[in-house]
Amino acid sequence: MPSSFARRATVARSVRLFREFRHEQTDPDRFYGALADDTATTIADLHPGSIAGSTVLDVGGGPGFFADAFAARGAAYLSVEPDAGEMHAAGLDHRTAVRAQGQHLPFQTASVDVCYSSNVAEHTDQPWEMADEMVRVTRPGGMIVLSYTLWWGPFGGHEMGLTHYLGGHRAARMYTRRHGHPPKNLFGESLFPITAAAGLRWARTAPDATLRLAFPRYLPRWAWPVVKVPGVREVGATNLVLVMVKR
Repeated sequence: MPSSFARRATVARSVRLFREFRHEQTDPDRFYGALADDTATTIADLHPGSIAGSTVLDVGGGPGFFADAFAARGAAYLSVEPDAGEMHAAGLDHRTAVRAQGQHLPFQTASVDVCYSSNVAEHTDQPWEMADEMVRVTRPGGMIVLSYTLWWGPFGGHEMGLTHYLGGHRAARMYTRRHGHPPKNLFGESLFPITAAAGLRWARTAPDATLRLAFPRYLPRWAWPVVKVPGVREVGATNLVLVMVKR
């Protein structure tokens, strides 16, 4: 693991990111701006060389908050987003965005240096098909980074809070009664019960890529061993990051 990233994975960073989560619904510019900066810095730290000059593909780029963060580090940024409404939600420029599904990336095989996805896999019912596509479009020696929110963790229900422990459909009904409208992330339609075990199984058996690192995205370095404990990691890791290298 790069020493620069190990030094950044501190309690202070964790606290800062968890504080930003409070603003996801009320001030998305602030939340996603902070998350984009942390993501771009993490990708740069994990990359074996300088990320400057690399082509980076963001699968599930959303409204475009991540573009400036990668451009500031000298990367050529591209994004894929299937939802037109999501793409234009923040009114940002989308000159490097393509509307497409993650399971069918409209890029040639071995065409990008880095392919990553941040908090998208839990919103598709075919996460490992998407992951396979991410591997396909990455050049040999390139890096694939898949980060996703674990269903059984405290953030698995997204805006529904901890009520998802009562069941996804029940949590959605409770949210609707409380707020007068359904949640943005509707269980079974745009939110699915993804696990750490499934992701690790995919990463360890992927035919064209090698798993280099698996860690909980928002936790400090000393808490990373939780990923090695079956069952416990589903709750304690909160968000799993899989770092792969294309063979």
